[in-house]
Amino acid sequence: QVQLVESGGGLVQAGGSLRLSCVASGRSFSNYAMGWFRQVPGKEREFVAGISWDGGRTYYADSAKGRFTVSRVNAWNTVNLQLNSLNPDDTAVYYCNAGGVTTGTYYPGNYWGQGTQVTVSS
Repeated sequence: QVQLVESGGGLVQAGGSLRLSCVASGRSFSNYAMGWFRQVPGKEREFVAGISWDGGRTYYADSAKGRFTVSRVNAWNTVNLQLNSLNPDDTAVYYCNAGGVTTGTYYPGNYWGQGTQVTVSS
């Protein structure tokens, strides 16, 4: 199994930035593509960004393109999400996920972190 723990969330003003991190424990972290999702009360969890197992390919939701950057450091079992130009619509709990990528699409696996809250004030 893979255990995931997110950190880095907090309160930020519109236009500001945050850096989220997810640290994994367990076996074969580098074999997984990794993704970030977010969720607000009353809505479905939605895809934000993904990255291939070797970091060579990245994938973004339309809402994230040009503002968010996903990266990973396999030697440290870590995946990061840099959030820039934040707006109140980005307020959500952000979760990391261990999954896979096929033909340009990120497919979530069954490994999730506990989430980290991001709140953006206007």
